Amino acid sequence: MTPVTRPEFVLTIDCPDGPGLIHAVAGYLVSKSGNILESEQFDDPESGRFFQRVHFEVLDAGIAIEELRAGFAEVAERHAMHWELWDAKAPYRTILMVSKEGHCLNDLLFRWSTGALQIEISAIVSNHLDLRPLADHYALPFHHIPVTPETKPEAEAALLRLVDDLHVDLVVLARYMQVLSDDLCTRLAGRAINIHHSFLPSFKGAKPYHQAWARGVKLVGATAHYVTADLDEGPIIEQDILRVDHRASATDIVAAGKDVEAQVLSRAVKWHAQTRILLNGHKTVVFR
Repeated sequence: MTPVTRPEFVLTIDCPDGPGLIHAVAGYLVSKSGNILESEQFDDPESGRFFQRVHFEVLDAGIAIEELRAGFAEVAERHAMHWELWDAKAPYRTILMVSKEGHCLNDLLFRWSTGALQIEISAIVSNHLDLRPLADHYALPFHHIPVTPETKPEAEAALLRLVDDLHVDLVVLARYMQVLSDDLCTRLAGRAINIHHSFLPSFKGAKPYHQAWARGVKLVGATAHYVTADLDEGPIIEQDILRVDHRASATDIVAAGKDVEAQVLSRAVKWHAQTRILLNGHKTVVFR
């Protein structure tokens, strides 16, 4: 017997905490022949806010996502909810941005090609030409947008045109080594992810991994976060570390850093594309 395939959706909610929220959501879904497949919630006592992610199917295949959204808007208004409702299987339209280092881009492209990431790569954008062959290998559109201090406004305008023209849901800075303007960060708020190394003490400027090796670090880490106007200080999505010791060379440290950066970024992209991340002020709620 052929398995029955039913439409599946993901609903995320962020609102002031209070009684009856879970009942209101479940009641609405039942009224639309909804069957909950997965549900997670978090009450933040500090902010007094309630967060929920519900993955559900509808038994009535004739109910479209527009009808679900229109009906839930009334529930959301009663409870002052900020909410989103997505097709659970629809891929996020994504732009990958990169400069010269290709380890994160290569990892994302491989995972995407094997179906491990629920994204549709609309374009690869770079301020250099070094990684065009990698884009060509995957038959993906490559847009070279050079950036200089004099041309930065025009370059960012060209990027925004791509985002708008391609109806992009997510922008991933896969080691894109340009600081985005405050205006661009605002335009991409909540839908642009960056990756950077995590060291204690902090090593800034050129060759941070070599600086870390010179100081004898024992942990090599990476942080994936949403892009904000505060450089490398946006809401954190994921972090990880690898342990090294006194035998590690500078080359070993660089290799370890590239590995952990690629893994952390791929997890952040995966969770975002599955609508598992909700913003909570300067922090995130991640329903893994």
